[in-house]
Amino acid sequence: MEQFKVNEHGYYGQFGGAYIPEILHRCVTDLQEAYLRIMESNRFQQDFDQLLRDYVGRPSPLYLSRQLSERYEAKIYLKREDLNHTGAHKINNTIGQILIAREMGKTRIIAETGAGQHGVATATVCALMQMPCTVYMGKTDVERQHVNVKKMEMLGATVVPVTSGNMTLKDATNEAIRDWCSHPVDTHYIIGSTIGPHPYPDLVARLQSVISKEIKLQLAEKEGRDYPDRLVACVGGGSNAAGTIYEYLENEKVQILLAEAGGKGVDSGETAATIHLGRTGVLHGCRTLLMQTEDGQITEPYSISAGLDYPGIGPIHAHLAETGRAQVVAVTDDEALRAAYALTRHEGIIPALESAHALAALEKVTLAPGELVVLTLSGRGDKDLETYFKHEKEYR
Repeated sequence: MEQFKVNEHGYYGQFGGAYIPEILHRCVTDLQEAYLRIMESNRFQQDFDQLLRDYVGRPSPLYLSRQLSERYEAKIYLKREDLNHTGAHKINNTIGQILIAREMGKTRIIAETGAGQHGVATATVCALMQMPCTVYMGKTDVERQHVNVKKMEMLGATVVPVTSGNMTLKDATNEAIRDWCSHPVDTHYIIGSTIGPHPYPDLVARLQSVISKEIKLQLAEKEGRDYPDRLVACVGGGSNAAGTIYEYLENEKVQILLAEAGGKGVDSGETAATIHLGRTGVLHGCRTLLMQTEDGQITEPYSISAGLDYPGIGPIHAHLAETGRAQVVAVTDDEALRAAYALTRHEGIIPALESAHALAALEKVTLAPGELVVLTLSGRGDKDLETYFKHEKEYR
């Protein structure tokens, strides 16, 4: 049996499950019963593959970074998810989920977003399929990701700024779940990461697994073998990481290195290093590791990156960390900014702040000479330019 993928009850080891209010029981059960049947159908596979190819622009390139390879004396490839339509990996999931929603007869789409990339990707596929779309986004994120908000509105989505809590991703997710409870019959909730009640973590991981399927084919062509020595990705909720590692979970020759947001330092009180600090609890429909107080109140996460400041982690990643299958390092804001500027100056690629955390993770491990590494560049840095401009003098 595959020990790192979801079991029939929706769990990865002790993590996962579906902890949901009664009003959503029917929606979630319907999705549990339908998603694999739909995804394995010829119609879905043809539509999904065709849209990924002709609309998204897949396969995304696997690019050998000479600068990183020389610096670390290894062979470091970048999986260029930043080159997808809408600028990140998020579109892989939204296209798949809207096809599933359409097949299930849903007529309205809702989503949550932090960095705005998932919101833009959802608004994009809703425009493509001509479905109404409401996106919940924390007011803090609305302010720091203003361009993405404008894009969503231009695409026809309604963006709802959320003013509760820390006004970031956790709070946007709360509001999206409230909306879903009010419209369970006609609405499909496109969750953007490997979080939420089963089947969402598995559903999102399967849709994103196109990343690792392509890595296999591309490595076979470039290197004569279809697996790397190490995979590297950033992890917040965990969708780009899940997609990067999915096809390699059972291959013990492949090491997994994940970078979570250390913020101003793991012990600073301003961090989103969930795997380092988290304890088991239930949030947004699943049992996972959460940043919380002694009496179980969720603590507010912090990261310079709007896509990584979630107080939980996908249950798949909680399980991989607990079993030791994945090594998880915490990367600070400063380390991520330094890595972003280095890639920009030496390789001509401006990465998303999320992806910069993965780049900085290379500093924290010792690579074997000539080690074959694939690092997923989950998104491009357009949305983070204001933040980069603010810090430019420090990292010149």
